[in-house]
Amino acid sequence: MIVFLQERGDKKRVAVVCANDASTRYAVEKGKEMGFIDPIYVDGEDKDECCRRAVALCKNGEANILMKGLVNTDVLLRAILDKENGIIRAGHVLTHVAMAEIPKYEKLLFFTDAAVIPVPTPTQRRQQIHYINYVCHALGINEPRISLIHCAEKVSAKAFPYTTDYLDIIAEAQTGKFGRCIIDGPLDLKTSLDAVSLHEKGIKSVIDGRADALIFPDIVAGNVFYKTLTLFAYAKTAGILQGTQCPCVVSSRADSPESKYYSLALAAI
Repeated sequence: MIVFLQERGDKKRVAVVCANDASTRYAVEKGKEMGFIDPIYVDGEDKDECCRRAVALCKNGEANILMKGLVNTDVLLRAILDKENGIIRAGHVLTHVAMAEIPKYEKLLFFTDAAVIPVPTPTQRRQQIHYINYVCHALGINEPRISLIHCAEKVSAKAFPYTTDYLDIIAEAQTGKFGRCIIDGPLDLKTSLDAVSLHEKGIKSVIDGRADALIFPDIVAGNVFYKTLTLFAYAKTAGILQGTQCPCVVSSRADSPESKYYSLALAAI
């Protein structure tokens, strides 16, 4: 990912809000050193005002990326979502796309949503698919395999009504509604990511146990997966907000400096 950015040769201007913590400073200075960003530090005692100023830089085209430092997420989100001065694109929803490099998985894995939408509506879920497909294509995956996650492989209208919409999403994908991608589900995590588990269960799926991206049913599932990856699987992760006029890096204070750096690189791509 870093080599790709260096080969491309262009620099992105990053509005960094309240970069008063070591991990944010590390990520930004390393990105600058590697030659793919130029930071614009927005600091001050009034954090609401700092967030508004940083968002304004992005809205006016003076910055290409927004990055959160030592400021509460809800404060920054208020500025991002402001109806008059915010940076939400008309007709779009705010969502979170994450990427992980997992030691025992053969390729990068993308997933949504671990941070923003509690329980996606059918419309929001379709936008999540659009966003994650876009991000995958930006990373050079020409036909992403996107798995609609559930705890089993069967639709259950009574217990899990959202799974009935999965069938509609698959049908829409076959008409090209989401662009070039392959979508299937419901599939559980193992049958999405492990061909042996899929075949042992006797399930046939175009995903074939080699998913590039996962669409989680709700924020709880997505968030638990994200934190499990970093705590037990030693995964390298990155995450950005989509639906905005420019990519936004809104990392948790608990995220590692490396995760913030990779998130910045993903946003730059």
